[in-house]
Amino acid sequence: MCELLGGTTGKVRAYGSSMKRDITAQDEADRLKRHQDERGFTAFKFRIGAECGRDQDEWPGRTEEIVPLMRKSFADDTALLVDANSCYSPAKAIEVGRFLEANGISHYEEPCPYWHYDQTKQVTDALDIDVTGGEQDCSLVDWKRMIDEKVVDIIQPDICYLGGMMRTMKVAQMAHEAGIPCTPHAANLSLVTLFTMHLLRTIPNAGKYLEFSIEEEDYYPWQYDLFVKSPFDIVDGNAIVTDAPGWGVEVNPEWLAKSTYKISSLEG
Repeated sequence: MCELLGGTTGKVRAYGSSMKRDITAQDEADRLKRHQDERGFTAFKFRIGAECGRDQDEWPGRTEEIVPLMRKSFADDTALLVDANSCYSPAKAIEVGRFLEANGISHYEEPCPYWHYDQTKQVTDALDIDVTGGEQDCSLVDWKRMIDEKVVDIIQPDICYLGGMMRTMKVAQMAHEAGIPCTPHAANLSLVTLFTMHLLRTIPNAGKYLEFSIEEEDYYPWQYDLFVKSPFDIVDGNAIVTDAPGWGVEVNPEWLAKSTYKISSLEG
């Protein structure tokens, strides 16, 4: 599929993406370090603030603790990214952004409520750190506005939320023409991450990374055994787009049958 779309097979640098906020700063640092030792990740993303938090943290002081701890826990050549999930007002987002810059964080995702483009743009214009967003957006009209107005420094469409590969490639092309990189959103080890691997080997403005969830059975129990053979081996911090036919995977019929049974049981 990658070659059919105009790309080439090969490596894609991945960042280990944490989905958790209900974790202490030290426990988060320890588990990210373990993933680096085991899989060679050279970049990680962790969570700050509270989701849609109205300027509140997940608990008082968590962001102020986790950011410098992460920087202290990893060498300078490990890139650190954060996701605020629409937590902050513009003033607070800018204050937090300067704190992130001072601690060597390079990527600041969704600082303000994602539906308020004007708020996010205030943050983008005020800071040197890359401000990113777009995972929630599914309208090409909204994407054109976001790109034309340079609301963010890096766009993050989600292939499945947006409506498929071709629509996502249209958004990536609009961003390319505006000089904006594309680092898509891919929050779990399902087809969305596989699609994103192929996309990043195809578009001319691919960002630095593939988002690669590090969450396991306690968070995403359904993602196990989805494929006959997993396409998600990380070697030296890279995922690999192979030259196997199609998307390079075969969906496990046992997983599919089990999932169908669960859905029909719920409906019954």
